[in-house]
Amino acid sequence: MRITHALLALLAIPLVAAPDLPSLLKGVENRYNRPRTMQISFEQSIMGQGSIDRTESGTLYLQKPGRMRWDYKFPEGKIFLADGKHVWFYSPNAARVERSALKESGDLRTPLAFLIGRLDFNRDFKEFRTRPEGSDLYIVATPKSERAPYSTVEFLVTPDYRIRLLKVIGQDRSVMTFRLSDEKINPLLDPGLFRFKVPPGIPLVDVTSSDNP
Repeated sequence: MRITHALLALLAIPLVAAPDLPSLLKGVENRYNRPRTMQISFEQSIMGQGSIDRTESGTLYLQKPGRMRWDYKFPEGKIFLADGKHVWFYSPNAARVERSALKESGDLRTPLAFLIGRLDFNRDFKEFRTRPEGSDLYIVATPKSERAPYSTVEFLVTPDYRIRLLKVIGQDRSVMTFRLSDEKINPLLDPGLFRFKVPPGIPLVDVTSSDNP
């Protein structure tokens, strides 16, 4: 009798259908396109052909239109910054600052500017494959443009449309995986965050697309 009552109780619970993919993608777009600024903690794992796997971490700052700053706590002092016109990269180990035109940058962090105000799945991607992971949905997206610096982008999306894992696979099969947490929407950010200052005594090197065939 107890089993029968338990089954009846379960049947009485309304089933909540998972959102269809277009609705979920629209929810993600709304979440990231509406804010003016964002602040997100990240853990970045890097795998590349012939390179040593490594994990780095820090804070990502985003500001419309398309500005981003990756401040690394590990390794300390490393900075990757896109100011809307140029991309700047500095690592204390390299002892130089590299600058390139934003439109020429092949760095896999550059396309992630879509996280602030420019996210349009149907515009940028032609194919989506999905699989559930617990209450989250894992999405594998293929870009429309053959000139994109990545071959696929993979997202793990929560029920409230937050991206908590992002994997970018480069055309050279390198892989950058970002685990995102502590997301803050519309924090007050100093505009100076998105202006790069070359450290005293550090040479500035302009990098062009021909330097990275």
